[in-house]
Amino acid sequence: MPLQIETLSVHAGKPKPGIRRAVSLPVFQSSTFEYTGETRYDDILYARLSNTPNHVALNAKLAALEGAEAAMVTASGMAAITTSLLTILQPGTHLLAQGGLYGGTHEFVSGELTQLGVEHNWIRGNDPDSWKKQLQENTRAFYVESIANPLMEVPLLEEVVAFAQENNLTSIIDNTFATPVNFRPIDLGFDLVLHSATKYLNGHSDVVAGVLIGTGQLVGEITSRLNHFGAALDPHACFLLDRGLKTLPLRVRFQNESAHRIARFLAAHEAVEKVNYPGLEESQGHVTAHSLFSGYGGMLSFEMTGNSTGIDSFFERLRIPIVAPSLGGVETLAIRPAISTHVGLSVRERKDLGIADRLIRLSVGLEATADLIEDLEQALA
Repeated sequence: MPLQIETLSVHAGKPKPGIRRAVSLPVFQSSTFEYTGETRYDDILYARLSNTPNHVALNAKLAALEGAEAAMVTASGMAAITTSLLTILQPGTHLLAQGGLYGGTHEFVSGELTQLGVEHNWIRGNDPDSWKKQLQENTRAFYVESIANPLMEVPLLEEVVAFAQENNLTSIIDNTFATPVNFRPIDLGFDLVLHSATKYLNGHSDVVAGVLIGTGQLVGEITSRLNHFGAALDPHACFLLDRGLKTLPLRVRFQNESAHRIARFLAAHEAVEKVNYPGLEESQGHVTAHSLFSGYGGMLSFEMTGNSTGIDSFFERLRIPIVAPSLGGVETLAIRPAISTHVGLSVRERKDLGIADRLIRLSVGLEATADLIEDLEQALA
Protein backbone atom coordinates (compact mmCIF):
# COMPACT_ATOMS: atom_id res chain seq x y z
CA MET A 1 0.00 0.00 0.00
CA PRO A 2 1.47 3.40 -0.98
CA LEU A 3 2.24 5.56 2.04
CA GLN A 4 0.78 9.05 2.38
CA ILE A 5 3.04 12.11 2.39
CA GLU A 6 2.62 12.64 6.15
CA THR A 7 4.05 9.16 6.81
CA LEU A 8 6.82 9.56 4.23
CA SER A 9 7.85 12.89 5.76
CA VAL A 10 8.50 11.16 9.08
CA HIS A 11 9.77 7.72 8.10
CA ALA A 12 11.07 7.62 4.50
CA GLY A 13 14.82 7.09 4.18
CA LYS A 14 15.40 5.91 7.74
CA PRO A 15 17.76 2.96 8.10
CA LYS A 16 16.04 -0.06 9.61
CA PRO A 17 16.80 -1.01 12.25
CA GLY A 18 17.93 2.40 13.47
CA ILE A 19 21.65 2.86 14.08
CA ARG A 20 22.23 1.60 17.63
CA ARG A 21 18.39 1.62 17.83
CA ALA A 22 18.33 5.43 17.77
CA VAL A 23 14.90 6.82 16.84
CA SER A 24 16.52 9.83 15.16
CA LEU A 25 19.42 9.36 12.77
CA PRO A 26 22.62 10.58 14.47
CA VAL A 27 24.78 13.23 12.85
CA PHE A 28 27.79 11.67 11.14
CA GLN A 29 30.12 14.65 11.48
CA SER A 30 33.00 12.83 9.82
CA SER A 31 34.67 14.09 6.68
CA THR A 32 36.03 10.69 5.68
CA PHE A 33 35.31 6.97 6.13
CA GLU A 34 37.29 3.73 5.88
CA TYR A 35 37.97 2.47 2.36
CA THR A 36 36.11 -0.77 1.68
CA GLY A 37 37.04 -1.58 -1.92
CA GLU A 38 35.01 0.98 -3.89
CA THR A 39 36.00 1.03 -7.56
CA ARG A 40 34.37 4.32 -8.63
CA TYR A 41 35.46 7.74 -7.42
CA ASP A 42 31.85 8.81 -6.78
CA ASP A 43 31.35 5.77 -4.50
CA ILE A 44 34.18 6.52 -2.08
CA LEU A 45 32.66 7.44 1.28
CA TYR A 46 33.57 11.09 1.74
CA ALA A 47 31.49 14.05 2.93
CA ARG A 48 32.26 16.16 -0.16
CA LEU A 49 30.75 13.38 -2.30
CA SER A 50 27.46 13.71 -0.39
CA ASN A 51 27.25 10.04 0.58
CA THR A 52 27.48 10.01 4.37
CA PRO A 53 24.64 8.17 6.18
CA ASN A 54 22.93 11.55 6.70
CA HIS A 55 23.04 12.32 2.97
CA VAL A 56 21.82 8.87 1.97
CA ALA A 57 18.83 8.94 4.32
CA LEU A 58 17.88 12.50 3.39
CA ASN A 59 18.15 11.86 -0.36
CA ALA A 60 15.92 8.79 -0.06
CA LYS A 61 13.30 10.80 1.85
CA LEU A 62 13.28 13.65 -0.67
CA ALA A 63 12.96 11.25 -3.59
CA ALA A 64 10.03 9.53 -1.87
CA LEU A 65 8.27 12.85 -1.20
CA GLU A 66 8.43 13.80 -4.89
CA GLY A 67 7.72 10.25 -6.12
CA ALA A 68 11.05 10.01 -7.96
CA GLU A 69 13.85 7.48 -8.36
CA ALA A 70 16.64 9.58 -6.89
CA ALA A 71 17.53 12.87 -5.22
CA MET A 72 20.71 14.72 -4.27
CA VAL A 73 20.99 17.53 -1.74
CA THR A 74 23.31 20.46 -2.37
CA ALA A 75 24.83 23.34 -0.44
CA SER A 76 22.16 25.78 -1.68
CA GLY A 77 19.25 26.08 -4.06
CA MET A 78 21.44 27.95 -6.54
CA ALA A 79 23.97 25.10 -6.39
CA ALA A 80 21.23 22.70 -7.47
CA ILE A 81 20.04 25.05 -10.23
CA THR A 82 23.43 26.00 -11.66
CA THR A 83 24.95 22.50 -11.53
CA SER A 84 21.89 21.01 -13.20
CA LEU A 85 21.90 23.57 -16.02
CA LEU A 86 25.67 23.24 -16.53
CA THR A 87 25.28 19.46 -16.81
CA ILE A 88 22.33 19.45 -19.22
CA LEU A 89 23.49 22.38 -21.40
CA GLN A 90 26.79 22.71 -23.23
CA PRO A 91 28.28 25.56 -25.31
CA GLY A 92 26.31 25.88 -28.53
CA THR A 93 23.04 24.64 -27.05
CA HIS A 94 19.88 26.63 -26.37
CA LEU A 95 17.50 26.96 -23.39
CA LEU A 96 13.85 27.96 -23.25
CA ALA A 97 13.07 29.53 -19.88
CA GLN A 98 10.05 31.16 -18.29
CA GLY A 99 10.53 34.91 -18.12
CA GLY A 100 9.43 35.60 -14.55
CA LEU A 101 11.95 33.43 -12.73
CA TYR A 102 13.67 33.96 -9.40
CA GLY A 103 16.18 36.80 -9.84
CA GLY A 104 19.25 34.63 -9.16
CA THR A 105 18.23 32.10 -11.78
CA HIS A 106 17.40 34.86 -14.27
CA GLU A 107 20.81 36.47 -13.77
CA PHE A 108 22.66 33.14 -14.08
CA VAL A 109 20.94 32.30 -17.37
CA SER A 110 21.39 35.75 -18.89
CA GLY A 111 24.90 36.19 -17.47
CA GLU A 112 27.14 33.19 -16.82
CA LEU A 113 25.37 30.77 -19.16
CA THR A 114 25.52 33.29 -21.99
CA GLN A 115 29.24 33.85 -21.35
CA LEU A 116 29.74 30.09 -21.61
CA GLY A 117 28.12 30.01 -25.04
CA VAL A 118 24.64 28.78 -24.08
CA GLU A 119 21.85 30.66 -25.84
CA HIS A 120 18.43 31.28 -24.31
CA ASN A 121 15.03 32.75 -24.99
CA TRP A 122 12.55 33.98 -22.38
CA ILE A 123 9.03 32.70 -22.94
CA ARG A 124 5.64 33.29 -21.37
CA GLY A 125 4.49 30.30 -19.39
CA ASN A 126 0.88 30.63 -20.57
CA ASP A 127 1.61 31.17 -24.28
CA PRO A 128 2.49 27.90 -26.06
CA ASP A 129 2.60 29.66 -29.44
CA SER A 130 5.59 31.66 -28.22
CA TRP A 131 7.37 28.41 -27.32
CA LYS A 132 7.09 27.13 -30.87
CA LYS A 133 8.39 30.42 -32.29
CA GLN A 134 11.43 30.38 -29.99
CA LEU A 135 12.29 26.69 -30.41
CA GLN A 136 15.61 26.07 -32.18
CA GLU A 137 17.41 23.00 -33.51
CA ASN A 138 19.92 23.27 -30.67
CA THR A 139 17.30 23.68 -27.91
CA ARG A 140 17.99 21.12 -25.19
CA ALA A 141 15.92 22.09 -22.15
CA PHE A 142 12.76 23.88 -20.99
CA TYR A 143 12.88 25.56 -17.54
CA VAL A 144 9.88 26.81 -15.54
CA GLU A 145 8.75 27.38 -11.96
CA SER A 146 5.57 25.78 -10.61
CA ILE A 147 4.68 29.13 -9.02
CA ALA A 148 6.88 31.91 -10.35
CA ASN A 149 8.68 34.38 -8.13
CA PRO A 150 7.48 37.08 -7.37
CA LEU A 151 4.22 37.39 -9.36
CA MET A 152 2.92 33.90 -8.44
CA GLU A 153 2.26 33.04 -12.09
CA VAL A 154 1.50 29.37 -12.81
CA PRO A 155 2.57 28.22 -16.29
CA LEU A 156 0.58 25.76 -18.38
CA LEU A 157 2.39 22.85 -16.78
CA GLU A 158 0.74 20.01 -18.69
CA GLU A 159 1.48 21.77 -21.96
CA VAL A 160 5.10 22.34 -20.90
CA VAL A 161 5.61 18.62 -20.35
CA ALA A 162 3.92 17.70 -23.65
CA PHE A 163 5.95 20.29 -25.58
CA ALA A 164 9.22 19.08 -24.02
CA GLN A 165 8.46 15.45 -24.81
CA GLU A 166 7.42 16.22 -28.39
CA ASN A 167 10.68 18.09 -29.00
CA ASN A 168 13.04 15.84 -27.03
CA LEU A 169 13.80 18.51 -24.41
CA THR A 170 14.71 17.98 -20.77
CA SER A 171 11.88 19.51 -18.74
CA ILE A 172 13.10 21.24 -15.57
CA ILE A 173 10.91 22.77 -12.87
CA ASP A 174 11.68 24.70 -9.71
CA ASN A 175 9.03 23.45 -7.28
CA THR A 176 10.12 25.53 -4.28
CA PHE A 177 6.93 27.57 -3.88
CA ALA A 178 4.48 24.69 -4.39
CA THR A 179 6.36 21.95 -2.47
CA PRO A 180 5.54 18.25 -2.96
CA VAL A 181 2.63 18.74 -0.55
CA ASN A 182 0.78 20.80 -3.14
CA PHE A 183 2.24 19.47 -6.41
CA ARG A 184 4.47 16.60 -7.53
CA PRO A 185 5.90 17.42 -10.99
CA ILE A 186 7.35 13.95 -11.54
CA ASP A 187 3.81 12.54 -11.60
CA LEU A 188 3.01 14.95 -14.43
CA GLY A 189 6.06 13.90 -16.45
CA PHE A 190 8.75 16.47 -15.61
CA ASP A 191 12.31 15.15 -15.91
CA LEU A 192 13.99 17.17 -13.17
CA VAL A 193 12.62 18.89 -10.06
CA LEU A 194 14.62 21.52 -8.18
CA HIS A 195 14.08 23.08 -4.76
CA SER A 196 15.69 25.69 -2.63
CA ALA A 197 15.41 23.50 0.47
CA THR A 198 16.28 26.60 2.49
CA LYS A 199 12.63 27.52 2.15
CA TYR A 200 9.59 25.28 2.82
CA LEU A 201 11.37 21.91 2.92
CA ASN A 202 13.39 23.00 5.95
CA GLY A 203 10.88 25.60 7.10
CA HIS A 204 12.74 27.15 10.02
CA SER A 205 15.08 29.73 8.46
CA ASP A 206 18.18 28.06 9.89
CA VAL A 207 19.56 26.02 6.96
CA VAL A 208 20.76 26.91 3.46
CA ALA A 209 20.34 23.91 1.13
CA GLY A 210 19.09 22.77 -2.25
CA VAL A 211 17.98 19.53 -3.87
CA LEU A 212 17.66 18.09 -7.36
CA ILE A 213 15.27 15.20 -7.98
CA GLY A 214 14.63 12.93 -10.98
CA THR A 215 15.65 9.66 -12.57
CA GLY A 216 18.63 7.79 -11.21
CA GLN A 217 20.55 8.35 -14.44
CA LEU A 218 19.97 12.11 -14.64
CA VAL A 219 20.61 12.71 -10.93
CA GLY A 220 23.76 10.60 -11.21
CA GLU A 221 25.10 12.68 -14.10
CA ILE A 222 24.48 15.94 -12.24
CA THR A 223 25.96 14.50 -9.03
CA SER A 224 29.23 13.68 -10.82
CA ARG A 225 29.51 17.34 -11.82
CA LEU A 226 28.48 18.43 -8.32
CA ASN A 227 31.24 16.32 -6.78
CA HIS A 228 33.83 18.30 -8.73
CA PHE A 229 32.22 21.64 -7.93
CA GLY A 230 32.28 20.75 -4.23
CA ALA A 231 28.83 22.15 -3.37
CA ALA A 232 28.11 19.47 -0.76
CA LEU A 233 25.71 19.92 2.14
CA ASP A 234 27.23 19.52 5.60
CA PRO A 235 26.01 16.41 7.51
CA HIS A 236 24.67 18.53 10.36
CA ALA A 237 22.68 20.62 7.88
CA CYS A 238 21.35 17.34 6.46
CA PHE A 239 20.17 16.44 9.96
CA LEU A 240 18.39 19.78 10.38
CA LEU A 241 16.76 19.55 6.96
CA ASP A 242 15.57 16.01 7.68
CA ARG A 243 14.08 17.24 10.96
CA GLY A 244 12.32 20.11 9.20
CA LEU A 245 10.81 17.76 6.62
CA LYS A 246 8.99 15.81 9.31
CA THR A 247 6.51 18.66 9.77
CA LEU A 248 6.34 19.75 6.11
CA PRO A 249 2.72 18.67 5.40
CA LEU A 250 1.43 20.25 8.61
CA ARG A 251 3.22 23.53 7.99
CA VAL A 252 2.36 23.87 4.30
CA ARG A 253 -1.33 23.07 4.71
CA PHE A 254 -1.69 25.70 7.43
CA GLN A 255 0.19 28.22 5.28
CA ASN A 256 -2.04 27.38 2.29
CA GLU A 257 -5.15 28.23 4.26
CA SER A 258 -3.69 31.30 5.97
CA ALA A 259 -2.29 32.81 2.75
CA HIS A 260 -5.61 32.25 0.97
CA ARG A 261 -7.50 34.14 3.69
CA ILE A 262 -4.95 36.97 3.66
CA ALA A 263 -5.08 37.20 -0.14
CA ARG A 264 -8.87 37.58 -0.02
CA PHE A 265 -8.55 40.26 2.67
CA LEU A 266 -5.98 42.22 0.63
CA ALA A 267 -7.99 41.89 -2.59
CA ALA A 268 -10.92 43.63 -0.88
CA HIS A 269 -8.86 46.42 0.71
CA GLU A 270 -9.11 49.92 -0.77
CA ALA A 271 -5.38 50.57 -0.29
CA VAL A 272 -4.43 47.56 -2.43
CA GLU A 273 -4.48 47.82 -6.20
CA LYS A 274 -3.66 44.22 -7.17
CA VAL A 275 -3.07 40.85 -5.49
CA ASN A 276 -1.13 37.97 -7.04
CA TYR A 277 -2.15 34.61 -5.57
CA PRO A 278 -3.04 31.42 -7.49
CA GLY A 279 -5.99 30.77 -5.18
CA LEU A 280 -7.83 33.90 -6.36
CA GLU A 281 -10.01 33.24 -9.40
CA GLU A 282 -8.88 36.47 -11.06
CA SER A 283 -5.16 35.60 -10.76
CA GLN A 284 -3.18 34.37 -13.74
CA GLY A 285 -2.75 30.60 -13.61
CA HIS A 286 -5.70 29.94 -11.27
CA VAL A 287 -7.28 27.42 -13.65
CA THR A 288 -4.06 25.39 -13.90
CA ALA A 289 -3.40 25.59 -10.17
CA HIS A 290 -6.97 24.58 -9.34
CA SER A 291 -6.68 21.61 -11.69
CA LEU A 292 -3.23 20.32 -10.65
CA PHE A 293 -2.45 21.58 -7.13
CA SER A 294 -3.83 20.37 -3.82
CA GLY A 295 -3.17 23.82 -2.32
CA TYR A 296 -2.18 27.26 -3.56
CA GLY A 297 0.86 27.84 -1.36
CA GLY A 298 1.90 30.31 1.30
CA MET A 299 3.32 32.99 -1.02
CA LEU A 300 1.51 36.06 -2.34
CA SER A 301 2.40 39.49 -3.62
CA PHE A 302 0.44 42.70 -3.93
CA GLU A 303 0.72 46.26 -5.16
CA MET A 304 -0.39 49.14 -2.99
CA THR A 305 -2.09 52.20 -4.36
CA GLY A 306 -0.18 55.47 -4.21
CA ASN A 307 3.60 55.90 -4.34
CA SER A 308 6.74 54.55 -2.69
CA THR A 309 6.29 56.90 0.28
CA GLY A 310 3.21 54.95 1.28
CA ILE A 311 5.12 51.69 0.95
CA ASP A 312 7.87 52.93 3.27
CA SER A 313 5.23 53.86 5.83
CA PHE A 314 3.60 50.44 5.46
CA PHE A 315 6.85 48.61 6.24
CA GLU A 316 7.58 50.89 9.19
CA ARG A 317 4.18 50.14 10.73
CA LEU A 318 4.32 46.34 10.38
CA ARG A 319 4.59 44.65 13.78
CA ILE A 320 4.49 40.90 13.12
CA PRO A 321 6.02 40.26 9.66
CA ILE A 322 9.80 40.59 9.54
CA VAL A 323 11.17 42.71 6.69
CA ALA A 324 13.66 40.26 5.23
CA PRO A 325 14.33 38.24 2.06
CA SER A 326 13.86 34.47 1.77
CA LEU A 327 10.59 32.67 2.45
CA GLY A 328 8.90 29.47 3.58
CA GLY A 329 9.75 29.66 7.27
CA VAL A 330 7.58 29.60 10.36
CA GLU A 331 7.73 33.41 10.57
CA THR A 332 5.98 35.74 8.12
CA LEU A 333 8.39 37.74 5.95
CA ALA A 334 7.72 40.81 3.81
CA ILE A 335 10.00 42.32 1.16
CA ARG A 336 10.03 44.54 -1.94
CA PRO A 337 11.40 42.41 -4.83
CA ALA A 338 12.51 45.46 -6.83
CA ILE A 339 15.13 46.31 -4.20
CA SER A 340 15.96 42.80 -2.97
CA THR A 341 15.38 39.51 -4.80
CA HIS A 342 15.24 41.13 -8.26
CA VAL A 343 17.54 44.11 -7.74
CA GLY A 344 20.03 42.57 -10.18
CA LEU A 345 17.59 43.06 -13.06
CA SER A 346 17.52 46.36 -14.91
CA VAL A 347 14.56 48.71 -14.52
CA ARG A 348 13.51 47.79 -18.06
CA GLU A 349 13.72 44.06 -17.34
CA ARG A 350 11.61 44.42 -14.20
CA LYS A 351 9.06 46.52 -16.09
CA ASP A 352 8.85 43.95 -18.90
CA LEU A 353 8.25 41.21 -16.32
CA GLY A 354 5.61 43.24 -14.48
CA ILE A 355 7.64 43.66 -11.28
CA ALA A 356 6.58 47.11 -10.13
CA ASP A 357 8.49 49.18 -7.58
CA ARG A 358 5.28 49.12 -5.49
CA LEU A 359 5.17 45.31 -5.43
CA ILE A 360 5.35 43.71 -1.97
CA ARG A 361 5.98 39.98 -1.53
CA LEU A 362 4.61 38.22 1.53
CA SER A 363 5.70 34.81 2.78
CA VAL A 364 3.00 33.73 5.22
CA GLY A 365 4.26 31.91 8.29
CA LEU A 366 2.59 30.04 11.13
CA GLU A 367 1.32 32.97 13.18
CA ALA A 368 -2.43 33.21 13.79
CA THR A 369 -4.07 34.35 10.58
CA ALA A 370 -6.32 36.78 12.45
CA ASP A 371 -3.29 38.44 14.01
CA LEU A 372 -1.61 38.86 10.64
CA ILE A 373 -4.73 40.33 9.04
CA GLU A 374 -5.18 42.76 11.93
CA ASP A 375 -1.54 43.84 11.60
CA LEU A 376 -1.81 44.30 7.83
CA GLU A 377 -5.01 46.27 8.36
CA GLN A 378 -3.37 48.81 10.68
CA ALA A 379 -0.24 49.06 8.49
CA LEU A 380 -2.37 49.77 5.41
CA ALA A 381 -4.58 52.30 7.19
